Amino acid sequence: MFGIDDILRAIVADLHLVALIMGAIYLLAIVCAVREILNSRTSQGSIAWLLSLLLLPIPTVLLYLVFGWKLFDDYATDRMQNGRANRPLRARDLALVDGETDAKWPVQVNVSELPFLKGNEVELLIDGQATFDSIFAGIEAAKEYLLVQFYIIRDDRLGQELAERLIAKARQGVSIFMLYDDVGSTGMPKRYRHELREAGIKISSFNHRHRFLRLFGATRINYRNHRKIVVADGHHAWVGGHNVGVEYLGEDPKLGHWRDTHVRVSGPAALGCALLFREDWEWATGERLPNRPPRELTSFGDQSVLVMGSGPADKLEECAIAFTDLIGRARKRLWIVSPYFVPDTDIRTALFAARLRGVDVRIMLPDNPDHALVWLASMAHADSMVQHNIDVYRYTDGFLHQKVVLMDDEMATIGSVNFDNRSFAINFEITLWFTDKTTISDVETMLVQDFEACRQVGRAEVESRPWALYLATQAARLLSPVL
Repeated sequence: MFGIDDILRAIVADLHLVALIMGAIYLLAIVCAVREILNSRTSQGSIAWLLSLLLLPIPTVLLYLVFGWKLFDDYATDRMQNGRANRPLRARDLALVDGETDAKWPVQVNVSELPFLKGNEVELLIDGQATFDSIFAGIEAAKEYLLVQFYIIRDDRLGQELAERLIAKARQGVSIFMLYDDVGSTGMPKRYRHELREAGIKISSFNHRHRFLRLFGATRINYRNHRKIVVADGHHAWVGGHNVGVEYLGEDPKLGHWRDTHVRVSGPAALGCALLFREDWEWATGERLPNRPPRELTSFGDQSVLVMGSGPADKLEECAIAFTDLIGRARKRLWIVSPYFVPDTDIRTALFAARLRGVDVRIMLPDNPDHALVWLASMAHADSMVQHNIDVYRYTDGFLHQKVVLMDDEMATIGSVNFDNRSFAINFEITLWFTDKTTISDVETMLVQDFEACRQVGRAEVESRPWALYLATQAARLLSPVL
């Protein structure tokens, strides 16, 4: 039977343990604070973290480890060692560099660390059926290797068809490498991966060998690899907004028609896409893929294309820099299409300035949400655009997921980048930049048709928002830096 002395000794012992735990938490909070100061990108976000670590260290330390701890220094080192700017082309192929276009768009070229490459054929792929028909045809035609990377790969009908086609090509002797994101593809079963590996396909999650990033599993929502890249034999590449899931074919009964855009590029620019995949593969697995450019770099067309990879390993927020420069150069037209619109202060200011210059600024967003919190924050930012005389359109024919920008008659971009802080500063992304009049005209035609399926948001709608909805949107807006 316990006496009072035993109870006191137990309490004292527990107090010692509590003190030890508290001391460890405060020490870790100090480590997190120092790291945040050294790696700060925005003063607002860093001040919020520092105050939280000081005042509420117990929950904040865990939150910082999940959301704030950045571990991509070695990714940047690997990229420098790979010599991104020198690898895509051999010396004898330098004639494919479009120096004239490089000189016209120096910010984008310096951010990409790659040049505009001539000799490409570009095909716009509208919606999921056209996209996966083209990708599957490219897989069927591959002779040497395939690089396959998606943020989401589901084990549904489309995911199974992709697996079956890849397994068939692997049995024909084609080398296949597949990357997926740990968060986006959380539900991927082991069986799916096992079937691919049994066929000789190398498959890995992006954070496979980085235990700290994997420690929290799906809760480690920051620093995702959001790229969608397929490369066949270094000749053909597919990039855009589609992931592997039947909802991207419009088969989700809740979301209905899925409006998305991909692009096929055949020519030297495919090597730039392959380079980004190789960088990601090395980070994920520690294995350096062989640099296997085609024996001959064939010119499939006459278009110039710039491949831009961006992410948290960048020294600066280079994706935001490239798009801010694009907005600043607009003189006639700036059409932005994105499922999520959560811009930072610099992007908002650039958009307001463009409108004051008389630019036709239009922002196309989905009318229905797929993620409620992001949709609420996006509504707050969109309403602010309307109040600054910027035209906002809501796509009503299903769910809008494409990521496209059209500036004047000078530039079009297609890729994986959403117009939000996550894509600009936190996720690994890819964007293709096009200056050819044919592609720009194709994008314009596509977007004109999309605008016809939209309703315009007016001031009356913004000013008549229910008070509860307005409060919810402004509260969600406070989370903009991590949405």
